[in-house]
Amino acid sequence: MATTTAPPKKRSNLTKGFEMFGRSFLLPVSVLPAAGILQGLGSAFTNGDTVKMYPWMQNEVFQFVMGFLSKMGSAAFNNLPLIFAVGVAVGLAKHEKGSAAISGLLGFLTLHTMLNFLLTATGKLVSTAGLEDTAAKLALAAKMQTTVLGIQTMDLNVFGGIITGVIVYFVHKRAIKMHVPKVLDFFSGPRLVPILIMPVMALAAVAFFFVWPTVQAGIAALSVLILKSGSIGTFFYGVIERLLLPFGLHHGLNWPVRTTELGGIFTIAGTEYHGTIAAYMASLAHGGWIDPMITRFSSGKFVYNMFGLSGAALAMYSCAKPENKKKVGSLLFAAAATAFLTGVTEPIEFTFLFVAPALYGIHAVLAGTTMAVTSALGASYLTPTGHGLINYIIYGVLQGPRTHWWLMPIVGVFCFGLYYMVFRFAIMKFDFKTPGREDDGSEIVLHGKDETRKKMGVRTLKDDQKAASGKLSDHDQAMALIKAHGGPDNIEAVDACITRLRINVKDKAQVDAQTIVNDLGAMGFNESGMQMQSIYGGHANVLKMEIQDMLGMTE
Repeated sequence: MATTTAPPKKRSNLTKGFEMFGRSFLLPVSVLPAAGILQGLGSAFTNGDTVKMYPWMQNEVFQFVMGFLSKMGSAAFNNLPLIFAVGVAVGLAKHEKGSAAISGLLGFLTLHTMLNFLLTATGKLVSTAGLEDTAAKLALAAKMQTTVLGIQTMDLNVFGGIITGVIVYFVHKRAIKMHVPKVLDFFSGPRLVPILIMPVMALAAVAFFFVWPTVQAGIAALSVLILKSGSIGTFFYGVIERLLLPFGLHHGLNWPVRTTELGGIFTIAGTEYHGTIAAYMASLAHGGWIDPMITRFSSGKFVYNMFGLSGAALAMYSCAKPENKKKVGSLLFAAAATAFLTGVTEPIEFTFLFVAPALYGIHAVLAGTTMAVTSALGASYLTPTGHGLINYIIYGVLQGPRTHWWLMPIVGVFCFGLYYMVFRFAIMKFDFKTPGREDDGSEIVLHGKDETRKKMGVRTLKDDQKAASGKLSDHDQAMALIKAHGGPDNIEAVDACITRLRINVKDKAQVDAQTIVNDLGAMGFNESGMQMQSIYGGHANVLKMEIQDMLGMTE
């Protein structure tokens, strides 16, 4: 049966902005899985309850190694605001990412240094002289203050880092294209960004000083509302998060909950932690009971990733035509095993989204139900990312009985059966053409997210970026640039600086600047004597080397 492709839907600026914001989190959070494993393993073998149960762990060398791993992982979790300040700035910047990175760091330091100055000048800086560490933290928390990189400042938490990264992005976007007087030319472009970011972040500090207490009170109130929503809130979170996945918008929901006050404010061993990841890691480090409210947006994901989608895969296999079951079984088993072991679910989810979006809607409801039930039963395990067997063992089983890890396989059996029965019923009742049920003899394959989104007419930020960069390969783009500069005989030298491809020509009348800008992806074009300068950002050096190779030039 032939399939029709819906025309691409026009994406609103709000949708693009939300997706861009969500995707900017990917760089800073990419470090969290590795850091989480280190801290999870270290905490699992150093907490008092586990050591009492297994006397062999009391070995000093073993405890030193495990403590070493735990501290190594905590370096990331204890500095999340700074990581987000740099990571978001780099993630949002399209060019000169090195400049964005150093500007993010400098902007973050400027923000908190100026906040310290303002608190001191107004007499609002809390004195912690003579107080023990726990008492000092409580005194600071009571006045919404904290210590960041040794600077006593307002407690902006991860929000401070995210907002810094966003501000740096807007400054960076404009500053790298600004023209400065020729005598100051050295400070133009990417060098100008960190210079400008200092006064900008100083002004931002003044705004934070007056506005943030009100904003933080509002965030705290929203956090309490989310926490009080209980199982109903968990259910709707699970449903919405799955429904956002096909559009690439789920990161904008997940990471604010995992890393900011929106995920909850939890007090552990006298210290406040904002967001579910920081609170869970602190709980592991300090031992004892773990609040299921910290993990309610994570525990159930293990269940439906490992068991629910396996049940869906079995349902699709059982509904396949007998002659197709062997091939279908091998494909679905591999996809289910991937989801079970690592938590990577795209091969299965996008397959039934491709053939029958209604099945995906059923999956979203079942996922939300699974998350609500698992949390209500008291499961208390969480992972920064990757809800599969490997992380379940590290963050659940190895942490001992306080995580109630045994609930996962128990709920999983019921989840497996529920997914199997519901999916099988829906497939047979509505004759959904899941793999192996095709009528036209087409090839039996699992469907990826790119072809599924194309069929649905859905465009993501990544699609827009691909379209903006053009379809030419580096080789073809270089060949076209040679032609646009009058051909090999008209080119004398090829070079590049950080952002500009510089080609010296014999006759500039042969140069087609319009084609270079409109068809070959240049962001700008300038002439300096007989030197033609095409602005390609960091890609300029790649094009330079391609053209030099084609023309037989060496540096």
